[in-house]
Amino acid sequence: MDGEISPDEVKDLLEDGADVRVVDIRDEQSFEYSRIPDSENIPFHELTSRVDELEGEEHIVTVCPHGKASVQAAQLIGSYEGTADATVESMEGGLDKYGMKFGLVGSEDDADESANAESPF
Repeated sequence: MDGEISPDEVKDLLEDGADVRVVDIRDEQSFEYSRIPDSENIPFHELTSRVDELEGEEHIVTVCPHGKASVQAAQLIGSYEGTADATVESMEGGLDKYGMKFGLVGSEDDADESANAESPF
């Protein structure tokens, strides 16, 4: 693991189109409800069996609700041989801090879009 990265830095990387994979380690239901745009879900309990999906990446950022479990996830990912050359960081403060500053997307947004669409009836 290469340390922690701030929510501001994560947002900048995503806005700049940087080659970064943001890995949300929460369960699938929580991820569907709210998430950082362009992030992907690999639940923590599946990480050891799916870490090979991150092989060859240049930059990986792990995220969780408060920035604690994502440190463990980043350490696990960083110890995998296939990610040895990657920069692996945990987002400090977690989704709570990111969401307070920038907001999150999720099924609520999808529902709002559906509600604003014209009714077919």
